[in-house]
Amino acid sequence: MTTKKIKLERKIEARGKKISTALRDWFKKRGIYVVNLIGSPGSGKTTLLEAIAPRLKGRAAVIEGDLETDQDKRRIEAAGLPAYQINTISACHLDADMVREAVESLSLEGVRFLFIENVGNLVCPASFEIGEDVKVAVLSTAEGDDKPSKYPVALSVSSAMVITKIDLLPYIKCDPARMEHDGLAVNGGMALFRVAATKGEGIDEFVKWLEAKAASRDAT
Repeated sequence: MTTKKIKLERKIEARGKKISTALRDWFKKRGIYVVNLIGSPGSGKTTLLEAIAPRLKGRAAVIEGDLETDQDKRRIEAAGLPAYQINTISACHLDADMVREAVESLSLEGVRFLFIENVGNLVCPASFEIGEDVKVAVLSTAEGDDKPSKYPVALSVSSAMVITKIDLLPYIKCDPARMEHDGLAVNGGMALFRVAATKGEGIDEFVKWLEAKAASRDAT
């Protein structure tokens, strides 16, 4: 029984990787750069996208992943970006098959950046590829400065760590320098950003990094 289970899991993983690779090739051929945002519930992923929206309006789209409701989708659309909602019901992460179905329903004409806001947690989404070019870990100051050391796998697969809600630092106990130190101890190649999305702080720097990453990929 155990052997059969292992074989089935390997088949599922292989199928997911095959779909992810096909998606990545499809996106690249069309000049679409895909960013997989992973982070805990309340880390500020949607608010980050709302802040990015005016800077990439007409050039970006969003796939929203949540267990229930389309609240975040409606927020993104109100910010000016097209969005597609995936409700996983009980699944703790998006998979490549879900993303493929979303892409078939979402108009990507003229889109340069596709953001995929994964289901809120720092565990499961880190282990699955969904056709993205990069994963970006979103951690807020309100969560505490111990999260990079507690969730090293999420940092190890991320190309950047965005520390959100830095405007709360005068009111909470959090050391962003510790977060950056612990994050770089896991993944020394990560880019680091501190943002206050509701105030627009740090957003331009993050968008410039994304644009540079997209240009670099297209040059290969």
